[in-house]
Amino acid sequence: MASIVKIAIAQINCVVGDLAGNSAKILHYCERARIAGADLVLTPELALCGYPPEDLLLRGGFYRDCSIALEDLARKVGGVTLVVGHPHQDDGGRRNAASVIQGGRIVGTYYKHVLPNYTVFDEERYFEPGDRPCVFQVAETRFGVNICEDTWGAQGPLTVRPDADKVKLGINICADAWGANAPEAAREAGAQVLLVLNASPYHMRKQESRHDVMRERVAETGMALVYANMVGGQDELVFDGASFVLDRRGGVACQLPLFEEVLELVTVTDGEPERGRIAEQESLESEVYKALCLGVRDYVGKNGFPGALVGLSGGVDSALTLCIACDALGPDRVRAVMMPSQYTADMSLDDSRELARNLGVRYDEIPIRPLFDAFLASLAKEFARLPIDATEENLQARIRGTLLMALSNKFGAIVLTTGNKSEMAVGYATLYGDMAGGFAVIKDILKTLVYRLCRYRNANEQPIPERVLTRAPSAELRPNQTDQDSLPPYEVLDAIISAYMENDLSPAELVAEGFSSADVKRVVEMIHRSEYKRRQAPIGIRITHRGFGKDWRYPITSRYRESYE
Repeated sequence: MASIVKIAIAQINCVVGDLAGNSAKILHYCERARIAGADLVLTPELALCGYPPEDLLLRGGFYRDCSIALEDLARKVGGVTLVVGHPHQDDGGRRNAASVIQGGRIVGTYYKHVLPNYTVFDEERYFEPGDRPCVFQVAETRFGVNICEDTWGAQGPLTVRPDADKVKLGINICADAWGANAPEAAREAGAQVLLVLNASPYHMRKQESRHDVMRERVAETGMALVYANMVGGQDELVFDGASFVLDRRGGVACQLPLFEEVLELVTVTDGEPERGRIAEQESLESEVYKALCLGVRDYVGKNGFPGALVGLSGGVDSALTLCIACDALGPDRVRAVMMPSQYTADMSLDDSRELARNLGVRYDEIPIRPLFDAFLASLAKEFARLPIDATEENLQARIRGTLLMALSNKFGAIVLTTGNKSEMAVGYATLYGDMAGGFAVIKDILKTLVYRLCRYRNANEQPIPERVLTRAPSAELRPNQTDQDSLPPYEVLDAIISAYMENDLSPAELVAEGFSSADVKRVVEMIHRSEYKRRQAPIGIRITHRGFGKDWRYPITSRYRESYE
């Protein structure tokens, strides 16, 4: 007789530290799954406490409270088997764990074997690695548990103790088979299907690599694989969900959508999943835009801000930021503020007004010339006989930053800054000016991608006036100013930034690829000279595999420079 098990993938949005809220959500999804006929519910990595908890994991009280929450959750789960991720502490150390709950009790716990310690991950700082598989049974099918990097970083020989064959297949198996290759350890302990709990953050083209790596694990073990990923924004990270199921041949049997909370049932017969829902593949622009919206929605919502403020300039960056804010929060929770100076072109004012009307957002104008003149008057003695330079330009930006922060203080809304990755890379931004704010929405978006995202957003409703997308970019801080007065063309600038900063090519390699030595030297020097600014900038949403944040850690004070030959 065939063994049929219905697995419910709970692709959920958890809040770091909200043990009661996360537990309630997990219970809600378990009940939905039970009503739908599921036998087994799979949650993401550390779903009970949210991911990443960072230095909360250094506090003993956090583990105690998580343990209490886990025990309470176990008592309340009924009618289904639940696999839930959580932190665990005992005499053996602190662990990234997943527990199997059946019949109101915890019947087995698995400890993550491979602890990632690269890019945005710091798990070796917090956890000790596990070394044993965990296999449990539902109906007549045996399931193995892995956690995220266990399948990404599977390596090394599998060691099986002589008494491993004595382990009986039953409710729970923690076999004496261990090694760095956690998927093979699960198979050797009797697993037929591999369940993988994940907190895998989004970056562009991430899903392709997930499928490729997980197919390798399927090919190596011969087991079908169920991959449950977290969804939601957590500080600079965005988790995209996109959970999936691979059959024993590596074919995609189920693919869940991006950036949505989903409960999806997958039927597994004798260890082989049946074909289920296959979400449509989205364009790169659609993926990134949704990631930015989710990042804003969760940062504002999870931190309790009533709304957001965006300073408009009439340019493309602030236009995109305002569109994202409105789509993420609703126009009633967003306020746009235009702060013109004597250098602001009429078309900038006209385009800002039109953009705000098109989006249905509150729009205000606060001229800064009286304030600028007052500052210049106060500084007249100090600046006497000195030429006008970037000082006066930065002063305008700082006046605008002060006004936005004053509105934020008075009304509680968070200021969303509008600087893009190209500007952040080379320091084309004013400290305490346009960098002043609480959350940098497009901090990881190169200028060339900014234009692509604007075109994507304009595909139907066209909220952004066409002139915003076709005029030469300008900070409008002096007469007849354009960005290219101070920077290489954005196509060149972005290509150098991407190659050097994101992909670690050396200056010499960049020159060998055809970039001019002058451009490379100029851009690389600007990147490093601007580190002190970026270290004081607000965090922003990460959408590339390397952003200016957790995975960019260069010293501010450094005299090292690479050779250009």
